[in-house]
Amino acid sequence: MTKHRIYTTSFASVYPLYVAKAEKKGRTKADVDEVIRWLTGYSGKKLDAELKKKADLETFFARAPRMNPSRALITGVVCGVRVEDIEAPVMREIRYLDKLIDELAKGKAMEKILRKE
Repeated sequence: MTKHRIYTTSFASVYPLYVAKAEKKGRTKADVDEVIRWLTGYSGKKLDAELKKKADLETFFARAPRMNPSRALITGVVCGVRVEDIEAPVMREIRYLDKLIDELAKGKAMEKILRKE
């Protein structure tokens, strides 16, 4: 079975798209970074290093220091699919991040995005 093309897409190529989407809606690059750090456990320096390495998304998530256990609370639809129903682990992680960026761009409060009820 062939891997989905998104797995081999570099994180460095989608990162500016996440930032642009957030900035278009009045959020900041720092907000995007905070969301990514919350989800993956990367520090600011390690996130910058990953961007420089141009690792693909599968590798980016595989190297994540500590995927946040609260990410299981992320629910909803991304690209027409419910994130909680995605069975492929890497695809689920990618869609979790997509969902968080969508919430950021929609103006949701950071506390709610980061599931800090």
